[in-house]
Amino acid sequence: MNFIESLNRAWTTNNSLLCVGLDPDPLKFPPHLKGRPDAILEFCTRIADATAHLVCCFKPQIAYFAAQRAESQLEALISHIHTRHPGIPVILDAKRGDIGSTAEQYAVEIFERYRADAITVNPYMGRDSVEPYLAYPDKGVILLCRTSNPGGSDLQFLDVGTTGRPEKLYERVARLVAREWNANGQCALVVGATFPGEIARVREIVGDLPLLVPGIGAQGGDVQATVQAGRTGNGNGLIVNSSRAILYAGVKDSSETGFADAARRVALETRDTINRYR
Repeated sequence: MNFIESLNRAWTTNNSLLCVGLDPDPLKFPPHLKGRPDAILEFCTRIADATAHLVCCFKPQIAYFAAQRAESQLEALISHIHTRHPGIPVILDAKRGDIGSTAEQYAVEIFERYRADAITVNPYMGRDSVEPYLAYPDKGVILLCRTSNPGGSDLQFLDVGTTGRPEKLYERVARLVAREWNANGQCALVVGATFPGEIARVREIVGDLPLLVPGIGAQGGDVQATVQAGRTGNGNGLIVNSSRAILYAGVKDSSETGFADAARRVALETRDTINRYR
């Protein structure tokens, strides 16, 4: 299956819009993992195994692995998810954004080296910077649109209207992706949970295009407002990401399984809260 097919199946099979973000910070690991050379892989695979039946996808953030020289553990993690939990897609959160041959190499890195099912991409440099990822039609390309950070408004809220009608830059991105860049039906958009009004506006522009929504949990986004603003007519359409609130729910537990058990519990609570508003 391609990325969108896998996502649709996971939404239904697991009855879930939840995405668990895998942002491993060794300083926050439980005591028994600290100092181990394979700690990142062990931590993330335990979380994945504990929550796979509760999610529609996983989203490792590449910087957390690269900063620890743990790219080989990232490869092993994605392979583990594909092997142990087939059908649960993996979004590699890399936010790449470059042109020409450089973008082609990034696409090889993400889709051939790491074998991710989807990537996050910065659209600021335009279509030719995105085309190398679109050349993999079975893979997902998730473009930044209205991000959850406060500084996103510095550019994303600029008026770029050219026909006498106001149009914000994030609205232009949404329109371009939905109407021109999504020829293979593989695209999605990032829209932060901290801006439910803009989620609703993007949904109005793009129809049933999937939306990756960070910002609930530790960032304080409102689940009810997020889901009601962004769900599609069939109650799907959203990839609602939570990272720290799930990953580190039980890291102070001294037992070897306590952190994964706590992650499972919080993931279940989060999934069920999201489903309450579908």
